[in-house]
Amino acid sequence: MDEMIVTRELTKSFGSIKAVDRVSLTVARGEVLGFLGPNGAGKSTSMKMITGFLRPTAGAASICGFDVQDKPIEARRRLGYLPEGAPLYGDMTARAFLNFVAGARGLSGSEKRRGVGLAVERTNLSAILEQPIETLSKGFKRRVGLAQALLHDPDVLVLDEPTDGLDPNQKHEVRALIRELAPEKAIIISTHILEEVDAVCSRAVIIAGGRVVADGTPAALAHQSRHHNAVTVVVPVANADTVRAGLLSLESVEAVETDMRAGTVRLIAIPHDRRPIFSNVNQLLQAHAWPVSDIRTQSGDLEEVFRTITTAPAARPDQPRAEKEAAHA
Repeated sequence: MDEMIVTRELTKSFGSIKAVDRVSLTVARGEVLGFLGPNGAGKSTSMKMITGFLRPTAGAASICGFDVQDKPIEARRRLGYLPEGAPLYGDMTARAFLNFVAGARGLSGSEKRRGVGLAVERTNLSAILEQPIETLSKGFKRRVGLAQALLHDPDVLVLDEPTDGLDPNQKHEVRALIRELAPEKAIIISTHILEEVDAVCSRAVIIAGGRVVADGTPAALAHQSRHHNAVTVVVPVANADTVRAGLLSLESVEAVETDMRAGTVRLIAIPHDRRPIFSNVNQLLQAHAWPVSDIRTQSGDLEEVFRTITTAPAARPDQPRAEKEAAHA
């Protein structure tokens, strides 16, 4: 496997606060890694260390085999980075800014024109190229920031909240672009938008309290949900209590959740141990000829898994030593 991003025991402390605690991961060419966590979990700090913009307290990171601290120029030549709140020169036009970044990247002549032109095309910026950046909407500013990360065609992309501020159409365009780029690059996307993980990521890492608390494919993480293999049944309000009681009578059903909708009730049968129960539920419904407008199996709820993992006691940061001592005084 062609490993393009590697971190080893990456750690960052600010005084007594350990913002990132021994984060180790690898990202190979062709992978899109969703880097997830609640606010304050250490996502942006980790990404700043991975890209070499923040020196770690301990541990190391490398891009395409180059240590980001020992060989920063070689590493950054192969890196496209969209930081949180990308620093843009507001008095420059979008075109002038992209040309400036291309020059800083060492591009010139036809190579520079080609790089800027392709980045503009990929991020759909042609309509605003002559506008000062300070006059642009938040969404367009974000897309200019994304364009500057792409224009030198890097092997590695590290994108911190790439769809922040974008409208639904723009989000769709950016996600399609990431999928297009993915086969030839290693990509990390920091996000708190779980639908983004399902849309573009081949793998997800969840961080909480500065530590990695989960690592797997989105499907594998969703399978940890108590809703994995749950069956949703939509029935008229008048039949809801009868159908609910029938579902609860099944040995394979642990619980039934109720969600009221206009004129109907959505019943969710939760299985024991996440085992398949669709056949049992369907046989019950057919045997009683209850009116059902929809029935389907759930693959799992990634949001539920995220909440469970990130609020577990093991995911919470340790108390600073002074607080511990005070608590036991």
